[in-house]
Amino acid sequence: MNDNIDFEKNMDKLEEIVKKLEKGNLPLEESFKLFKEGLLLSQKLNNILNDIEGRITMLINNDEEVPFNLEEDKDV
Repeated sequence: MNDNIDFEKNMDKLEEIVKKLEKGNLPLEESFKLFKEGLLLSQKLNNILNDIEGRITMLINNDEEVPFNLEEDKDV
């Protein structure tokens, strides 16, 4: 699924940006650019999650078969 690849790739990028910003040793302008990139990535990740949540909700509301066993998940 392409969403999963995009999600993982963008999540890795966001984690890299956060690590760089947490070090605190970047010039202000570079920090601003990284922050802006991180914000855009965060919005993209949120959109992917919202899309998947909507698809899951549609599956549940349409009484279609859910691709996992809820009983097995209770043991975790």
